[in-house]
Amino acid sequence: MDLNLLEKTELKIYGLNLQSVNLTRVAEVVAKVLGLPVREVLVVDVRYDHICLDILAKSIDMRQIIGKEQALLYELAAIDGLELTSDAYVDSAGIMGLIGCEEADAGIIAQRTEAVADEITRAVLGRALVYATGFEVKNGMIEDTNSPYLIELLQSKGYKAEFGGILEDDVSVIAHKLRDAAERGFGLVITTGGVGAEDKDFSVEALARMDSEAATPWIVKFQVGTGRHVKEGVRIAVGQSGLTTFVSLPGPHDEVVAAGAALQNHCYAHQPIEKNNLANDIAHILRDKLRHKHWHGQHHH
Repeated sequence: MDLNLLEKTELKIYGLNLQSVNLTRVAEVVAKVLGLPVREVLVVDVRYDHICLDILAKSIDMRQIIGKEQALLYELAAIDGLELTSDAYVDSAGIMGLIGCEEADAGIIAQRTEAVADEITRAVLGRALVYATGFEVKNGMIEDTNSPYLIELLQSKGYKAEFGGILEDDVSVIAHKLRDAAERGFGLVITTGGVGAEDKDFSVEALARMDSEAATPWIVKFQVGTGRHVKEGVRIAVGQSGLTTFVSLPGPHDEVVAAGAALQNHCYAHQPIEKNNLANDIAHILRDKLRHKHWHGQHHH
C-alpha cells in the first residue's frame, strides 16, 4: 500500500560515532534497506551524535519501511568509520515513523494506517486558503473584492475556505507562504494578482518554486521592453506539491470571476485536482475574455 509522505520525509539516525565516514555509502545503505533508488535518499545534515537524511520520494509502500529500524542499524554498523552506540535508534515523523514498528504487527498497523491516511488525505483536500497580493491592496489603495468572492465560491463546492492575508510583491515571501500553507494542511491554495509582465509581478515564479513542472499557460504575450513590460507576457499557473494544489490567478476582479467558471468545473472538496486540465481551462477562458475585450474596444472605437 503506497502512502503519501505528506512532506514528512526526514529520517534521523541517533547514537552514532563517526570517523571519516563516506556519506554516499550511508545514503546507499539506507536506500538499499528501504528499497528505494539511491537518487531518492540524500544526507542533508551531520551532527555529533546523529545523521539526518531526506527521502525525496513523495510516497512509499508501507512494506518498505515498517519494522525496518533494526535491519537499517545492522547494515549501517558495517560501514567503515561508523560505530553505533548501545542506544542507537532511528527517529522520524509522520508515515516514516512506521520504521520503528514491529514487523509482527504489520497487518494490524496496515489497516489502521490506511484508515488514518485516508482520513488525513480527505481532510487536506477539503481545506482551501486564499491570498491576495499587491502593494495597492496591502496599503488599502483598492478594495480586495477577489478574496471574498473566491472564498464563497469554494465554500459552495464544499471546501472549508479561509483568507490567508495580503502578500508582499516579493517572490521569496510568496513562496514561503505557499510552502507554509501546504505544511499546514491546505489542499487548495489560490493567489490573485502578480501574474503580469511588470517587475513587481512574482506569483507565477513563486509557485514554480513549489512545482518546477507547474502548468503555466500564456494568456497574452508582449514585446519585452514595451512600456512597463519586463517579461514576455501574462500567464497563470497551477502547480502541485504533495496533496496541495496551487493556483495563481490575475488581479482584475472580472478576470477572477471569469476564471471562477473553471474552478467550479475542476475543484471539488475532498477530491484531487488535475493541474494541467485546470490550467488549460482557466487560460482558455481568460484568452477568450481578452479577445472579446479587444474586439469590443476596436468596434466601439
